[in-house]
Amino acid sequence: MKKVNIFKNIQRNSDKEIFEDIISKNDVKIERIISYGQSSPKKGWYNSRKNEWVMILKGKAILSFKNSADVKLKKGDYINIPANTKHKVSWTLPDKETIWLAVYY
Repeated sequence: MKKVNIFKNIQRNSDKEIFEDIISKNDVKIERIISYGQSSPKKGWYNSRKNEWVMILKGKAILSFKNSADVKLKKGDYINIPANTKHKVSWTLPDKETIWLAVYY
């Protein structure tokens, strides 16, 4: 077994959002996402066939949903997004990293 820290080995000031698998097995995937002011493309929506639970470990973000109000998230906040719910990231902190933990199940 190997101990790993979620806040270590973070690439700084990337011009692209960083997606890193922590665990991917059978029907469950746990992922660390690092954003530096990125948001989802203007056109289109994420629409996963799996449920998606996301938590902000550091930073801030706003999630937009096609058929409901935006949700502002800050450190410690989490949300469960049911499968087939159209959503996108509309904002993350532009000057600091936002670190997400995402669980797809």
